[in-house]
Amino acid sequence: MLVGYTLPAHNLNLFQARRASFRCRGSPLNPLTKRPASAKPLQRIASTELTRLHLSNLEKLLQKQEQPPLLEPIEKISRNELPENKGSGVLEGLGLARLWPEMKATEEMSPRHMKTLQRLLSKSQEYSPRNSLGGRWREYHGSNDWSGMLDPLDENLRREVVRYGEFVQAAYQSFNSDPAMSAEEPPLPHHVALSDRAYRVTKSLYATSSVGLPDWVDEVAPDLAWMTQRSSWIGYVAVCEDRREIARMGRRDIVIALRGTATCLEWAENMRAFPVQIPGEKDDSVQDPAMVECGFLSLYKTRGAHVPSLAESVIQEIQRLTEIYKGETLSITVTGHSLGAALALLVADELSTCDFEVPPLAVFSFGGPRVGNKGFADRIKQNNVKVLRIVNSQDLITRVPGMFVSEELERKVRNTKMGGILNVLDKMPWSYSHVGTELRVDTKHSPYLKPNADVACCHDLEAYLHLVDGFLASNCPFRANAKRSLLKLVHEQSSNVKKLYISKAFSLKLSLERDRDRMPMSPCLPSPS
Repeated sequence: MLVGYTLPAHNLNLFQARRASFRCRGSPLNPLTKRPASAKPLQRIASTELTRLHLSNLEKLLQKQEQPPLLEPIEKISRNELPENKGSGVLEGLGLARLWPEMKATEEMSPRHMKTLQRLLSKSQEYSPRNSLGGRWREYHGSNDWSGMLDPLDENLRREVVRYGEFVQAAYQSFNSDPAMSAEEPPLPHHVALSDRAYRVTKSLYATSSVGLPDWVDEVAPDLAWMTQRSSWIGYVAVCEDRREIARMGRRDIVIALRGTATCLEWAENMRAFPVQIPGEKDDSVQDPAMVECGFLSLYKTRGAHVPSLAESVIQEIQRLTEIYKGETLSITVTGHSLGAALALLVADELSTCDFEVPPLAVFSFGGPRVGNKGFADRIKQNNVKVLRIVNSQDLITRVPGMFVSEELERKVRNTKMGGILNVLDKMPWSYSHVGTELRVDTKHSPYLKPNADVACCHDLEAYLHLVDGFLASNCPFRANAKRSLLKLVHEQSSNVKKLYISKAFSLKLSLERDRDRMPMSPCLPSPS
């Protein structure tokens, strides 16, 4: 190795002298190292004691009992569930395998994740970008039943689904801000604060129950009279009026948004689960006539003392809007949650059978129960109504009325020898069937929610939007770049959010209590459908 020629002349002699005196010496602890005869013997006693001390410290470290955590640790992850299981034998051999879950928790709360959590807990909403739908808007509106868009979930479709869910949230917030309604005079206009300012509300919608409660109930609890009123504000019709948004979507969109169960009489109607035939059915000779749940149909068709029925209001307003915007490219999107999802199907069904020309019609439903029998599902399909059902696997409301089984189990049974029995049960009068295409999410896939979240959380609309925003595909984890803020979810479902994140939220010095006063009331009451 010719090093000398690259060194300055005044350093060359010094380098050569040091190189001549350099010797490769092995470690004195290595038994293979040969010691020269002149070397002094090692102090065996001190070396042995030092080795014992190191081994003792290592043994204490490995056998040390786990300290009780101040925060609830993230759920234990089995070795088979780890995304990368290489080297697990080494971890077990060293006794470190039991420390892996805590290491994962530490990783999730690393500085970069803390920054992400701080962004998700901020008050300012952040959304996925709205890309131009252009000439493909019919595909995103369900012309091909969203084929090839759901698993993996198309990013533009994800944004549209969340956007329509926020229309339903606006309905909840508007009702909660002013739930009471006079039974002696027509209602005043209802203010709706839309998150999407490209739309303008054109009509308030009301639902009326055909059953009532005794008068003494109002006398006992006069402050809760709105819980027993027969007619209640349930949603609205809005139309897009922003030119840039119309150009982005490729058409002018008309939205019908419906909230879920909120009053006692609406709960009572949900319990009337026996099926009845849709009035005005043209062909009574059909072998499998369309039938729907009695309570849902009652809320849809019953007129109030000072308000028309939900059916009348929707038909009149849609006919008026289609006449105003005649000649333009239009679409109608009906969206609802829980009871609102059930009523959305009845609205879409009636619109599809109107005498006037109706634009392309689609339904985006969140956590909706079954509404009718197989005849009703076939009728919806024949009338070219496109339905996208967003379903949480842990949501019990989506399994009623009818047989209390999930759609996944039902599909598996139909592919076996027992499938013939289900085909026979489909013709029974009490048999109910879901409608449309399914987008299935799961509470257990969220890294922020407890896997054993309660029934109310699994049915909550904000939880649905949180799961949709983080959904990539059925075989993929929750997406790391999810945009939706967790603040509303932490406020309304704090008992179902992992305590690790609740505690970290307070450690980030976010004024949650102050923000709680500014947040609207809980948008969802659990529906007993």
